[in-house]
Amino acid sequence: MTDAHGHGAPAAPAKTGSSARQLIQTLGGLGLVAGLIIVVAYSATLPRIEANRARVLAGAITEVLGSPARYDTLYVVGDSLTASPAGDRSTLETVYLGYRADSTIIGFAVVGADPGFADVVRLIFGYDPRESRLLGMKVLEEKETPGLGDKIEKNKDFVAEFTGATAPLKGVKKGQSKSPNDVDMITGATISSRTVIRAINKTLERLGPALAAALQERSP
Repeated sequence: MTDAHGHGAPAAPAKTGSSARQLIQTLGGLGLVAGLIIVVAYSATLPRIEANRARVLAGAITEVLGSPARYDTLYVVGDSLTASPAGDRSTLETVYLGYRADSTIIGFAVVGADPGFADVVRLIFGYDPRESRLLGMKVLEEKETPGLGDKIEKNKDFVAEFTGATAPLKGVKKGQSKSPNDVDMITGATISSRTVIRAINKTLERLGPALAAALQERSP
C-alpha cells in the first residue's frame, strides 16, 4: 500500500518483547532438559561411584593396619565410639578397629583431612593408642600440584616415615629428623607435607581420648 503522498506504508514495529520471551522460554527449556540429564546420569552412576569408594577405603584400611585378619567399624558419637549407634549411621564419622588372626588388637584406622596448597587433602592412618604410635599412612584424595605437592602420595620414602612414628608429629627439614616424632618434609612441597602432619595431629587431638578408651574397653 501507498499513502497519500505515494510512499509505501511504514513497516510494522518488530515484536521485540515477544521474541525475548520466546528466547528466554527456549533457553529455560534447554536448561531444564540439561539439568534432568545430569540428574539422571548422576543417579545412574552413583552406586558404582560409592562401590568404588568403598573398595578403595577397604584397601586403604588393610594397608595402614598391616593386613588385619578382620576389622570392626565403630562410630563416633559425642566423645565416645560405639559399634551400634542409634539413628542414621550415614552421617556419623567412622573409625576402624583391626584385629590379628588370634583376635588381639592391632590398632585403629582413622580418616583425617585438612586444607592443603590446592584443596583439601584426605588421608587415612593406622594408630595404636597404647604407644601413641602410627602404623601407616595413605592419602585418599588430593589435588596438590603435580610433580610437587602430589609427592605426599607418590613419594614412598615420605609415606614410609609415618610407619612407627610417634604422635604428636613434628615436621622437620629433610635429614634433620632426631626423634620418633619427627617427619622429614618433602623439599619443594613443605605446605603439602605439613598438611598431612597437621591432619593427623588434629584428628588425634580430637579423637585420641575416645580411641584410647575404646581400646581399653576391648582389651583383655
